[in-house]
Amino acid sequence: MRIAGERLEVRGLPSRRHAEVAVWLRLLRRVPSHTPGLQCVVQEWQSRAVKNCSGMAFREHFVCSLQDAEMETSTLKMEVQHFDKYSRNAALGEVRVALSQLKASQSLVLCAELQETTKDIVGEVLLSLRCLPISQKMEVGLLKAKTTPPRSAAEKSVYARIDVSCRRHRQKHQKSRPQAHTSLIIFNETFLFPMPQAAAWDCSVLISLYEVGPEPRHLIGQASVGRSMARDAAGHWDLMAKSIQQPVAQWHPLLI
Repeated sequence: MRIAGERLEVRGLPSRRHAEVAVWLRLLRRVPSHTPGLQCVVQEWQSRAVKNCSGMAFREHFVCSLQDAEMETSTLKMEVQHFDKYSRNAALGEVRVALSQLKASQSLVLCAELQETTKDIVGEVLLSLRCLPISQKMEVGLLKAKTTPPRSAAEKSVYARIDVSCRRHRQKHQKSRPQAHTSLIIFNETFLFPMPQAAAWDCSVLISLYEVGPEPRHLIGQASVGRSMARDAAGHWDLMAKSIQQPVAQWHPLLI
């Protein structure tokens, strides 16, 4: 089945000086897995940015093709963002449409209020953490990642960017070597970051997985670890603190 989106409109957003608005669309499909809620990104589009006003029309269209059986497990996520060239984009909200609502050769007109933006699980990454108090360093081990391989036949690679922040100060990031994009990606790399003992409990690690190929890179997903994070991520951090000099490995979800 061929799916086409003809027109997007956004109304009633709060004004923000010098800001523009863009809509990011992702076509997601549920994937059978032992990981609850695992999805793959089938296709994604980003609208042009327009000046924020009371009513904005994005005169663009997008097209994709799905098998009839895939329609039942697919969702279109439309995320509205404030686009500011001087800072990071800020998510304003989202609307989701289950494609099972669509009927062949019929149009669907939808008008819905923006809901709070939520993240989707698109894979997993196996990380090891090791605290080295004598040298005041932390070792981050990037071991493996599980993702859905790309649909296109073009060869694509994946690399990871590792960011460590201590007391809201972001250290210089490090990057892994690129690996072929398969369902199981083996990295087996370690990275050392300074970690003053006094700041150890106020640090966090962010892993960002990017796909690169003939087209510009795009973000596959991110995983965060730190004591202030969700339960599993905080638990891994606590285990690292209790296992001085010993690496502790754990799987973490990749979110987008």
